[in-house]
Amino acid sequence: MTVEANSGQIEYWNSAAGEKWAVNQERLDRQLSLVADRLFERSAIQPGERIIDIGCGTGASALRAAQAVGPNGHVFGVDISQPMLDLAKSRAGGMDNLRLEIADAQNHDFVPGARDLLQSRFGVMFFADPIAAFANLLTALRPGGRLSFVCWAAMADNPWFMIPRNAAARHLGEPEPWPPRAPGPTAFAEADYVTGILKSAGFGDVRVDTEACDLIGGDSAANTAAFAVNVGPAARILKLHSPSPETIAAITADVEAEMVPYLRTEGVRVPAKLNFVSAERP
Repeated sequence: MTVEANSGQIEYWNSAAGEKWAVNQERLDRQLSLVADRLFERSAIQPGERIIDIGCGTGASALRAAQAVGPNGHVFGVDISQPMLDLAKSRAGGMDNLRLEIADAQNHDFVPGARDLLQSRFGVMFFADPIAAFANLLTALRPGGRLSFVCWAAMADNPWFMIPRNAAARHLGEPEPWPPRAPGPTAFAEADYVTGILKSAGFGDVRVDTEACDLIGGDSAANTAAFAVNVGPAARILKLHSPSPETIAAITADVEAEMVPYLRTEGVRVPAKLNFVSAERP
């Protein structure tokens, strides 16, 4: 393992991508709030526990975990994105039981056996060498310590990805196929693959539960579509082609039409398919 192990991801998340996530923090946290609730239910954090939040981003899950463990516990949030971590630190406001640090979890020198729980909300799918990364993280857990994270299931089962991606591809052409297990949002879509990684890294009692959970969209199909085109797979396709405003408007209109069926009284709710993963250090 070297400092450069995840250099591509480090460069990406310290560019406009990381800045975009920071700018849209409130909306993204709201969008993922039901997912976060499900993750925290499964993690079952107890007062006084010591936790590492992997890929803590702009801080939502780290802040919530710090509140859950209370003054006798501690949360160490790590991320590779300076723009996102800067925002997380500003949100933390000097909490005594929360430390936030730029660090690559694949090779960071964690204090051995000091933590009760490793938790992540969509932060563990980007490692160049996931077995090495989880083996390194395992060292931070005490015997019997827990791992709990959520990641995306297959892209084809997630309309939030597929609707804007397909709309962009219809207007601009299909992008080069993304290798299914390459570092990225859906790298851990296959339950057997994730299980194999964790077992190879030394974890035991590995469990992957694939579940449905809604993402909270905007208050209208139009608002949701505009945001969906600005992030995720569609945004990557647009970046490759630099289309005209007219083409972007046409893509957005297509996405809006497909978001209408998900509009409820309280706003848009987009169904998602997710993998909730748990394991323990033997």
